[in-house]
Order: sequence, then structure tokens, then C-alpha cells
Amino acid sequence: MTSEARRDRLEAVAAEIVEPLRRFLARRTDADTADDVLADTLLVCWRRIDEIPDEPLPWAYGVARNCLANRERSARRQRRVAGKVATLDPPRDRTPAPGAADDAVGEAMAALPAADAELLRLWAWEQLTPAEIAVVLDVTANAASIRLHRAREKLREELRKIGIATGHEGSTEGRKP
Repeated sequence: MTSEARRDRLEAVAAEIVEPLRRFLARRTDADTADDVLADTLLVCWRRIDEIPDEPLPWAYGVARNCLANRERSARRQRRVAGKVATLDPPRDRTPAPGAADDAVGEAMAALPAADAELLRLWAWEQLTPAEIAVVLDVTANAASIRLHRAREKLREELRKIGIATGHEGSTEGRKP
């Protein structure tokens, strides 16, 4: 593929994926990190332009997810180093850690394992099908479907624990008293 053809292909793919990826990342991290990870994702797209499938969005979600995971690992390493430095030379004023999620769903999602929460976000926020989720997570469609079912059950249980009725449990519509 010529350099011009590669550029044209990237421009076409980028036009399709940039805004969904921007929303995907904005829901998972702060604005600055989201912009950096989006740039990293586009760089990977450029480097692997010949590998991008005809339906690029699920593939790009997978790339963005991996780029974000790399960024988060780097941030954790930086926090560990900062923690070591803070024990040697503690700061005078400490700010409190961010509080727990404000809403019930956020609280329930926070109680789930990270993999389950991510799966539910892909399904609910990104509105991906199990087959598309399978591409993002690099698993079979059947595995994605099973994991999604289990994650939804875990979320339902977490919501019950905090006193939120799910589904039709609290509905009396259509029933005679």
C-alpha cells in the first residue's frame, strides 16, 4: 500500500472511530488522559493500518482499552514511587481521597470486579453486541455472551444488596391486589 493510500485509509477510519473512542475514553478516565490515549490509539491505527478490519470500531475499542491499561499501569508505577518518596519526605498538607460513587449504580459497579464492570460498560455505554465485545476483549463471541450474562447477574445482586429493586421485582403493574 502506498503512503498516500495508507493516509487515505487512516483518514477514513479516523472519521469513523474518533468520536466514539473519545466518548469511550471520557467515561473511563479524565479528559487529559483520554486525549493522550486517543492519540496513542490513532498512532497504533497508523502503524497497523493493514490489520484494521472492515468494521474498525470494535477493533479500535480493543486498541484503546489496551492503551488505557498501559497508561493506568504507568500511573500506578508513578504513584508507588510517589508513595515511597512521601514516606521519606511526607508533604505537609494532605488532601482527602475521592469519595465513593454518588449513585446506586455507580456504587454497585464499583463493587464488581474490574473485568465485569468493563464488560457491562461496553454493553451498556458503548452499546456493543456480545460479538463486538468479543472483538474488543479478544475472546470468542460465546465467551463474551456468557461473561456478559454473569456480569449482569453480579450487578443485579450488588443492586439488591444496596436495596435497589432490579427488573420487574418491584413492579405491580398488571397485577391484581
